[in-house]
This record gives sequence, C-alpha cells and structure tokens, in this order.
Amino acid sequence: MAGGWVGSVLSWAGIGNQSGKLSGAPEDQPTDKAIKYGSAIDSVGQVVNQKTTLGLSTAWACIGLKSELVASMGCGVYSKSSTGGRKSESGHWLYDLLHEEPNADQTPFEFWAGQVAAMDLWGNAFAEKETLGSRVTALTPLPPQLVTVTRDRNNQRVYLFSDRGKEERLPAEKVFHLRGITLGGDVGLSAIEYGRRTLGGAMAANKVAGDTFRGGLQLAGFIETASQKLSPEQRADLLEIFDAWVGQAMRGRVVPLEKDFKFQPLKMSPVDVQLLESRGWDVEEICRWFGMLPILIGHAAKGQTMWGSGIEQLLLGWQTLRLNPLLRRIEQAAKQQLLPRAERKLVYPEFNREAVMATDSAGRAALYSAFGQNGVMDRNEMRSRENLDHREGGQYLTVQSNLVRLDQLGTDGAASSEQQLRSALLGMLGVQGGDIEALIASKVQSMMGHNGGPSLEA
Repeated sequence: MAGGWVGSVLSWAGIGNQSGKLSGAPEDQPTDKAIKYGSAIDSVGQVVNQKTTLGLSTAWACIGLKSELVASMGCGVYSKSSTGGRKSESGHWLYDLLHEEPNADQTPFEFWAGQVAAMDLWGNAFAEKETLGSRVTALTPLPPQLVTVTRDRNNQRVYLFSDRGKEERLPAEKVFHLRGITLGGDVGLSAIEYGRRTLGGAMAANKVAGDTFRGGLQLAGFIETASQKLSPEQRADLLEIFDAWVGQAMRGRVVPLEKDFKFQPLKMSPVDVQLLESRGWDVEEICRWFGMLPILIGHAAKGQTMWGSGIEQLLLGWQTLRLNPLLRRIEQAAKQQLLPRAERKLVYPEFNREAVMATDSAGRAALYSAFGQNGVMDRNEMRSRENLDHREGGQYLTVQSNLVRLDQLGTDGAASSEQQLRSALLGMLGVQGGDIEALIASKVQSMMGHNGGPSLEA
C-alpha cells in the first residue's frame, strides 16, 4: 500500500511533484489543504511550514547534520550475556531489518536519516510494518503530513492514512511510530508549529535583505514638490521615471528632477533596523528550536573561535545532553514496537555511539590504551573495532603490571615489578637462586683480615 510513498523527506515536504503527495503551500498564501497539515501565517505575515522552513539555511543545516549523524552510526542488535556483558546478534532478523535492509527501496542510512528529519520537521515519523508472523520484514516510511493519530471506541490507537484521496485505517501494531518531544500524548510536538514566530521572523529578515539587494541598495524616499500640486497623471509619470532607476544596473545613475523638486530619503536603513544583527540572532534562535549548537553548523558566537579545546568540550556536551537522548528514544521505540514481548528481555537494538569519535584517532588511541592496561578490553576486541584481523594471544585481558594476563595474577608467571627488579639485581651480583643471605655472608668473610682488621679465626 505505502510502497509508492518511499522517498526523501524533502519530497514529503512538498518539494516533489509525485502524484498524490501534498504539495507545499505557495510562498504568499497557504491553501486550505496546507493549513490542515500544520502550515500557518505568523505575526509578520510569512507562511511557515515544512517547505518554507527548509528554505532557511540554519534549519537546513540543523536538520541535515542531526539526521545524517544518527544515520551514519548504524543500529546494531545485541543480547545480554550471562556474565553481564553484551554479545552482537548479527544473525537475528531484527539486525537485518535495522542495520542491513529496512525496505526494498532504501538503504539503512536513507531510512534513519529520513526518520530523524521527519521528527524535526513534524515532531513525528511513521513507517508501515510489513510482517511475516511475529517477525517484521520491512519498514516503509509514511509521509507524516498524511497521517492522523486518533483513538477508537476501545481507546486503542489508530492511524488514519490519506492515500490519494482515500483514507485507510491502520492499527497501532501495523505502524512504527517515532515521537519527538512529547507531553505524554499520542503524538510528538512540532518545533515548526511552536516556533513559527521565530521562523517567520527569520523568513521576513531574509526577504527584506533580498529586496534591499534587488533594489541596488538604493534608499526609498519621497519627492518634495514645494508649493506645486501634482495631478494624478504627473504622479504616475514620476513613479514610472523612478521605477526605471531601480535595480543593480541603475545603481550610481543620476535621475534629473524638475524645478523645485527635492528628494527626501527615508531614514530606515538596514543599519538602523539592525538587519545584520537580527539575522545572526535568528541563527542562534533556530538552533535552540532544533537542539543544535550553532558552532556545529558554522556559526561562531561573539568571542568564540571555530575550533579548539573549548569547542571539543561543547561537542561532547551536545552528544551527551542532546544526541544521546534522541538515540535512546529511537532505541526504546524500536524495542517496544518491533520485538515480540517474549524477546524484549533477550535482545535489544542500540546505535553505535563510538562512530561519532571514529575520526578522532588520538581519542581512540587513549581509550584503547586505558582499556588495555586495566583489563577492560582485550587486543582482539580492539582490533575488531578497527576492522583488523585477530591475532594469536590477543584474546587475553591484561593489566598495567607489565601487561600480565588476568588469569596469571598472583602466580609465578606474573611477578610484580618489585620482584622483577629484585631478580635482575641479584642476577647482576651473580647470586644464584635468589639467596641474599648467602651473598651477605660471603661478602663479610672476604673482608675479614684486611686493612688491619681481626682475622676470621679470631
């Protein structure tokens, strides 16, 4: 049913012309159908919907970066071992679904990027589940603007999907539903709906800037005619003359005026209305709505450089406070909605968070060094994470005491550093068997009777 709807989130927002899809609202006036799905005119007269929001470079960068970062991590499937650790379950059917092939038309990267982007744009992401018994075999994305969530008479959640003029009712067990920020209801809250005043202000500032440059940076103003009163025909002639001098090509040209005519410019210049400052502030405001650090999309605040140790700490904080909750939200939804109840305590999906630090070679080296010297991870596990083959003997855990195997601690094969130093010194002194007392007695005997001292017999 929903196979024809597989596509990018941009086509969902109305940037495509595929038959049956909701087209984006016009720039100047929204249609009734667009208003039905969440478009609105804000206080400055701008149409705010998913399509116009993506026209803002800040929103495009925030949504694109977050969705592609999550998609690049990859979602694996694991089980808990009897010793408290975890084991990769690459042979499980859920691994094939989430990590290899969510549906016949999309790669895992495309699927997860689209789902996360939909959560930012609509507050919700939907996918129809195709099943074979209790096993989910495919997840086919549904355009969020065409899905309505409601409850039936038994208080069970039902999804109404409008497909080319027809409405289909899908039960909750047939839909994979990801919610954004929520107050406990059936649907997530849309940042575009609640932030339309901020987004509309940014759109208005962009429009003013565009109109200013399109006019050749020329000032608007009035013509003072002294005591002369112009007829309607004369006014129309003057407007036509000045219209011919508007635009980049006419910048710097001189317009002849009649006697007693004087041009009086308007004082509202872009500097006066702080246009540049307001556009910079809009970047930070939009980043707040989409949970993104401005520095990550190329916007440095005043007194802040683009790179450095401080930025590294900001990135780590963003990963902890913003990215990790998003990943946890998706993981729990996938576990609850895709796995049968009997399997939920046995296996679980999890994104590879270490993929974020894949390009940080120094960070990986420090992590592996600490894990290897403290018995947390063996060498073969480290090699596996770097896509290297296992080596013989690399399966043992070691500790910092000369990297002794954990199972040999306290045995003859695991002498401490002090013991090894003592043995080395005795070897240098020629002592066999480690008998230090024999060494001392031999030294004392050799010294007796020398330099006027008493003889050994005495």
